[in-house]
Amino acid sequence: MDEALLRGLVPGVLGILVRRGADFAAAEDAVQDALVEAVRVWPADPPRDPKGWLVTVAWRRFLDATRADTARRRREDLVDEEPAPGPVSAVDDTLRLYFLCAHPSLTPSSAVALTLRAVGGLTTRQIAGAYLVPEATMAQRISRAKRTVSGVRLDRPGDVATVLRVLYLVFNEGYSGDVDLAAEAIRLTRQLAAVIDHPEVAGLLALMLLHHARRAARTAPDGALVPLAEQDRSRWDTGAIAEGVGILQAALARDRLGEFQAQAAVAALHADAPTAEETDWVQIVEWYDELARLTDSPVVRLNRAVAVGEADGPRAGLAALSVLDGSLPRYTAVAAYLHERAGDTATAARLYAEAAREASDLAERDHLTRRAARLNADRDR
Repeated sequence: MDEALLRGLVPGVLGILVRRGADFAAAEDAVQDALVEAVRVWPADPPRDPKGWLVTVAWRRFLDATRADTARRRREDLVDEEPAPGPVSAVDDTLRLYFLCAHPSLTPSSAVALTLRAVGGLTTRQIAGAYLVPEATMAQRISRAKRTVSGVRLDRPGDVATVLRVLYLVFNEGYSGDVDLAAEAIRLTRQLAAVIDHPEVAGLLALMLLHHARRAARTAPDGALVPLAEQDRSRWDTGAIAEGVGILQAALARDRLGEFQAQAAVAALHADAPTAEETDWVQIVEWYDELARLTDSPVVRLNRAVAVGEADGPRAGLAALSVLDGSLPRYTAVAAYLHERAGDTATAARLYAEAAREASDLAERDHLTRRAARLNADRDR
């Protein structure tokens, strides 16, 4: 049973049912029923046309449900309009489905869950496990999202930026449970790139590949975080880096810069440096300047302060940091790092301990606590 093939067919099958007139919630339920039937039947009797088989079975399941709902005349009309069996349309509905699942009427968490279910083909149990919530909670979230978009008509171009934000949210969840969401986000973004020619889609795919390339070196065997400067670069995935850089260069050549391309450019400069000391921090500051112009994001300005500290010295970094809001996430950790670089270890140790108390992630909290302890131990010698 080729699970990857099965999941890859889901958005196209669901899109066909929606285009035929099925409301989203009923269509999605019918597709899930067809997938269950495929798992049961295909190992012994694989179809010649897997997508056509899924469309036929899902449409029949939808019609079965429709016939039971005699109060809705439109659905009865659809029964009479059942298409004849045969090859499915060559029209690709994947893009329509992406826009529907990332509709502005949905909350970010609902959009992510619906995208993973409808476009990614994951089960409710898998999504719940990835987000470490009860299956019933996730089922309710997905059901509400399906009801929200069931009446939505996509008669205008969808918002690519919203779709990309949803995919980036998926990617940043990383890995938990039995589903690797980072790998899933890369797969879905590849799929999106295949149906839409947009430099920011390419930029996001490049960014994901470049970040994911460093994954193996990001944690020690005991689970401790390894900062970028201390990572074993021989463990970086050079194939993913080469692919990401190639995709990014092609996107930048189109001269339609967006925030994901600029972020990918920063990641590419880190990936290109043979050692941490050889990192081109001056160029990284320039890219953060572009990002700040594009987004006006305080988080970008926080990261820029770190880059300024590396390019022009820690005092310059602290000056760039001083104009930002001290309540920003990771502000205290950045301040601690820059004070440590400046030689003020007493202040750095105090700030590392404070940042550890603020950290919500256990691995990050342990990392900051160890930094504070190491500086205090050095001072006591």
